[in-house]
Amino acid sequence: MSEKTTRRTFLTTSLAVAGGIIGCATIKQDLTSTAKDQPPTTTNLLSTGTTMQERELGKTGVSVPIFGLGGAGQTPLSWENREQDAVAIIERALELGIRYFDTAAEYGPSEDNLGKVLPPHRDKLFLASKTSKRDRDGAWRELERSLKRLNTDHLDLWQLHHVSFDQELDTIFSKNGAIQAVEEAKSQKLIRFAGITGHHEPNIIIEGLRRYNFDTILIPVNAVEIHHPRSFIPSVLPVAREKGIGVIAMKVPAYGRLFKPGVLDGMHQAMGYTLSQAGVHCCVIAAETVAQLETNVEVARAFKPLNEATLAQIEQRTVASWQDNTFYRAWT
Repeated sequence: MSEKTTRRTFLTTSLAVAGGIIGCATIKQDLTSTAKDQPPTTTNLLSTGTTMQERELGKTGVSVPIFGLGGAGQTPLSWENREQDAVAIIERALELGIRYFDTAAEYGPSEDNLGKVLPPHRDKLFLASKTSKRDRDGAWRELERSLKRLNTDHLDLWQLHHVSFDQELDTIFSKNGAIQAVEEAKSQKLIRFAGITGHHEPNIIIEGLRRYNFDTILIPVNAVEIHHPRSFIPSVLPVAREKGIGVIAMKVPAYGRLFKPGVLDGMHQAMGYTLSQAGVHCCVIAAETVAQLETNVEVARAFKPLNEATLAQIEQRTVASWQDNTFYRAWT
């Protein structure tokens, strides 16, 4: 029996024992439009009868709501001993129609918490995780662990996490690099799409896109990022648009720092700015409480693209604070 067959059989058997196998995802696809930056469509939300805009995620053929739940940050999903709070947030997210859930192997108990709630809804969801391993074997081990924790037989999106340096790219794309695990996982249908993420250096993400045909990128797009001398917005977004790559925005409120006195008025400005950038398809934001999640969903439902004058006004409000609020650029 080959290594690939053994791995697939092992994963399937392990999940069946756990009682968590759910069928392959049937995420809604909008095949009637192919424009890269098409106007958003509308979809019914679960349980509520209200609507949230959708956008096609690059050239994947998959439509996702413009807002998804992040599984990291200073939130119960990634904190130890906060399972009850985490489950409450995840369950409420499902009730509100959230279909995109983002997590990572290194987000503490985040994958475990999601794996306790999501399996019965798996065929309606877009589930994404990440690996920070740069070698093939290390990435495989993390993928296997992620699938077990999430109680699923596949990921919709598996991403190379926080890629920051040239030497990381060299390792990833080497003979025994993580990209080999990506290719093998795709061929075995353990993942549907592959992405690369980063919040340190735009040129590294651009070089990653040059070396491999990634389906998505996850990068910081917010109202202070534009002022950074090496901003992701004017450098990476045009490359992604040219290649038809799905763009998922993170660090939208800069961990809430954009809401300090004298900066922005609230999430409606932060999310509005991000989702109005050409080429951005959706954003993922974590929630500290159920109430905060509900507020964020309400903002997402009400979103309408901001005009150039409004975007310029928001940028003017963040000129004096961008250095403090792009703190994540130092992370690797």
